[in-house]
Amino acid sequence: MIQKVYTKIESIVGNVIQVRATGVRNSDLAEVTTASGKSFANVIKLDGDLVSLQVFAGAQGVSTGDSVRFLGHAMRVSYSPALLGRVFDGAGRPRDKGPALDENMIEIAGPSVNPSKRVIPRRMIRTGIPMIDMFNTLVESQKLPIFSVSGEPYNELLARIAIQAEVDIIILGGMGLKYDDYLTFRSTLEKSGAMSRTIMFIHTAADPTVECTLVPDLALAVAERFALDGKRVLCLLTDMTNYCDAQKEMAITMDQVPSNRGYPGDLYSMLASRYEKAVDFDGAGSLTILGVTTMPGDDVTHPVPDNTGYITEGQYYLRGGHIEPFGSLSRLKQQVNSSTRSDHRALMDAMIRLYASYKDTLEKRSMGFQMTDWDEKLLKYGALFEEKLMDLSVNIPLEEALDTGWRILASCFEKNETGLKSSLIEEYWPKDES
Repeated sequence: MIQKVYTKIESIVGNVIQVRATGVRNSDLAEVTTASGKSFANVIKLDGDLVSLQVFAGAQGVSTGDSVRFLGHAMRVSYSPALLGRVFDGAGRPRDKGPALDENMIEIAGPSVNPSKRVIPRRMIRTGIPMIDMFNTLVESQKLPIFSVSGEPYNELLARIAIQAEVDIIILGGMGLKYDDYLTFRSTLEKSGAMSRTIMFIHTAADPTVECTLVPDLALAVAERFALDGKRVLCLLTDMTNYCDAQKEMAITMDQVPSNRGYPGDLYSMLASRYEKAVDFDGAGSLTILGVTTMPGDDVTHPVPDNTGYITEGQYYLRGGHIEPFGSLSRLKQQVNSSTRSDHRALMDAMIRLYASYKDTLEKRSMGFQMTDWDEKLLKYGALFEEKLMDLSVNIPLEEALDTGWRILASCFEKNETGLKSSLIEEYWPKDES
């Protein structure tokens, strides 16, 4: 294929350059050659023959006499088992000083799978975190956000999930990460031995904005191919609000009419096209997406979490250093709870109901009301629940979490106070308790 080279740049505004060219498509990749070297750019706007391109490395050092060569295809990424254990940047270049991979290139940002080709998800992903496994089970092919605020340990939570999740491959997409956070992710995975099954696409806060917008597409394109090859893939994305802020910045550069709080009018479509990549393939593997969405000012009506909530199948709320039982929801958990253990669903419901009563009792105590015997039982129960199950440092299998739940109930209540069926109490109530 003949690749045309254009040697006249019409204008340079910020990191966007414009050239007059024909036969170019939106999102096509181009190579900009300057006196200091070469940089990639992608087409972000077409106006007749006037083509606007966003330069990955920024337009500093670009002059109107530099050359632009259109490559005739969109952004691509290499796909092979050689990616495992590697770290790349937002343009697909090695960040770990390893060799560049340029074989078996696949295009990113393709369409999501036809719904008729999907199967109903029925397998859980075990994480060793009781507030997920026991109370809001993560299911294969699910798409779930972690709603959080700045300062919460959401990256530490993702790193722990990456280490402990019972899947074949972890793909981590980092957007706008502090360099310390990137190093923490990498060292944590390497020390745990999980790096050998992990692929990282990392954009730091110091990297070009356009690369931030490419990270989810790079991660999901590779994840989808591994899933088609029969692998159970978990894609972890952090932080999707940084991704949306980068899209907002690019929209302003392109003079788009802003929508709610300055975000692009197609913000919902941008998010949906990424989250809808989650799929369980019939006769192959699966792709599950877990993405952090930080909420500025803890405002769930902010455009990013607000749009995300309409797309995903529930959410985890990370507050006070733990996954909040109220508000957190996995809409697909009922698909797998019945196949784990016979007491799972009933015990989960009973414990959350009692924890809600504990919260009411805390409010009564703070207002100076006299505490009854029942209130004292609830206070003991709530403290044990938070210590043994809610604390994110707790790392136990699902079956042990269920047994722990029964021991907590038995240490705080009489059998008839739990509201559980007699048949379940007969089978699971600790034998050393009355």
